[in-house]
Amino acid sequence: MAEQTDPVMAEVMQLLETEPANAPAAVSNIPALREQLAVLVSTGKCKEAIGANLSQDQVKRLDDKEVMKYHTRYENYIGAKTTDSLIDNFLSLTIKAVGLVVKIDDADALKNELKGDFIISKEVSQYFGGLALRYGSALALVNAAAITPKHVDFREQITEQSPVITEELVSNTE
Repeated sequence: MAEQTDPVMAEVMQLLETEPANAPAAVSNIPALREQLAVLVSTGKCKEAIGANLSQDQVKRLDDKEVMKYHTRYENYIGAKTTDSLIDNFLSLTIKAVGLVVKIDDADALKNELKGDFIISKEVSQYFGGLALRYGSALALVNAAAITPKHVDFREQITEQSPVITEELVSNTE
C-alpha cells in the first residue's frame, strides 16, 4: 500500500531538500541589523519576537552569524504580525461592507469562522504576505484605511441625516 502524505508536508519537505543547508549567509549590513535587534530589546518584546531574552550587552557581543539568525527570526515575527493584522482588518472591512447589503447576525463570530477556515486563511495569508514583501511599510497606510471604517457606523449616519435630506428636497421643489 502506498504511503499517503499531506500535500503541505510534501511541499515543505521538498523545500528543505532543495535548499542548501550550508549556504553562506548573504553579506548584509550587520551593524544596522544589530541596531534593529537593540531597538527590539529596548521595547521589551525580544523574547516574544525572537525566542531569546537578550540584553543590550548581549546584542553587542553577538557574532555576525547570530545577528543574522536573530534578525531573520525578527523579520519572520514582523511578517506574521503584519499579515495577521492585514487579514483581520480585511475581514472586518469586508464584513462591514457585506453588512450594508444584508443583515449579519454576529460579525465577530463570522470573522472568527472565516479566519478559522484553513483554505481562506491560507490563501488570504499568502496574498497579504506577498503584498507585505513587495510594498513593506506602505501597507501601513492601507492598514489604516482598513481600520478606520471598522469604527464607522454607516447606517446610523444615513438614518440620522435622512430627515434633513428629506426637508431639503421638499424645500428645493417648492
